[in-house]
Amino acid sequence: MCLMRGGTSRGPFFLASDLPANIETRNQVLLAAMGSPHPLQVDGLGGGHPLTSKVGIVSPSPLDEVDVDFEFAQLQPNETSVQTTANCGNMLSAVVPFAVESGLIIPDSDSTEVTVRTTNTGLIATITIQTPRVPGRNDRAVRYEGATAIDGVAGTSSPVSIMFVNTAGSIAPSLLPTGNRLDSLPLPDGSQIEATMIDNGQPLVLLRAEDLRLSGSEETTDLASDSTLVNTLEHLRLVAGHRMGMGDVTDKSYPKMTIIAPPTDGGAIKTRSFIPHTVHPSIGVLAALTVATAASTDGTIAFPLSDSGEGELRTLDIEHPSGAFPVDLQVRDNEVIRSGLTRTARLLMAGQVFVPRSIWNSPPTKNPTHSEGTQR
Repeated sequence: MCLMRGGTSRGPFFLASDLPANIETRNQVLLAAMGSPHPLQVDGLGGGHPLTSKVGIVSPSPLDEVDVDFEFAQLQPNETSVQTTANCGNMLSAVVPFAVESGLIIPDSDSTEVTVRTTNTGLIATITIQTPRVPGRNDRAVRYEGATAIDGVAGTSSPVSIMFVNTAGSIAPSLLPTGNRLDSLPLPDGSQIEATMIDNGQPLVLLRAEDLRLSGSEETTDLASDSTLVNTLEHLRLVAGHRMGMGDVTDKSYPKMTIIAPPTDGGAIKTRSFIPHTVHPSIGVLAALTVATAASTDGTIAFPLSDSGEGELRTLDIEHPSGAFPVDLQVRDNEVIRSGLTRTARLLMAGQVFVPRSIWNSPPTKNPTHSEGTQR
């Protein structure tokens, strides 16, 4: 097991072969490892927040065109759910470093490019990390130190370059699952609010801040404490789930509700994102990519609010509470045809995490070193 930071998220990464094959048993093991359900997750590795309650499961891919398969699991501090239906671009940035650390990938040059499939949705990305030769040795290792900074993480690290191959319609049936760039959704009082429902890696419902009597620059704590706003967004989210062809999303982590406003800090557009019931301190990788797509697409709710730039190749800085998230786009004929971004990752620790023997139905495959647990 390696505890990794990926982008602005954090969680343990496991080899699939080190976890139970039975999914129900595996989920119980992950819940025990993370310490859920408990608000602080004090009996596990979780950090008491959805962004630090994530798990990565990695294995060699059976597909010829893919090197590594990645299954993302979203846990919650206070719940017993283990959701594996959505993507996480932040945790994705730690997959290749983990694959090298665990021996799945053996670097043979100063940079290592790996094709990764997120099995949750079939999303495929080409990820490049730095793997220089270790001084005084013949082997290579992941370089974590570097000069790349990302908002929401202190300090600088080595860059992780991610280029996405097929992000449109990751969970929803298509990029614009309603067939429209602009729709109306019913508010709890029966009135209507305009929205763009879009999925270019992450299903989002985009809403104008002013339509919710907001500026878009509110502090995350103020938004989270506004019970009327939270209830309104959940009402809209449930309606949007059906409109977007995803059915009842009551127990799902998608679609994400994203409030947008004109930029105020030199970026392309300002955002406040709910994930879905907690306000994100920044914005998710794939959510930022989807917002950038909407901002570059004429007819969406985001387009007239944004400074989406010009030219076929452009970089949009998506403003969020912690700063800005740069997204690289290739736009042709008012359509985003390619997208990418740069994140950072870091190995925080490596070792074993212990879970109660009663949860693990099969005997340990390694010598136990703790009287109460099975090592994995």
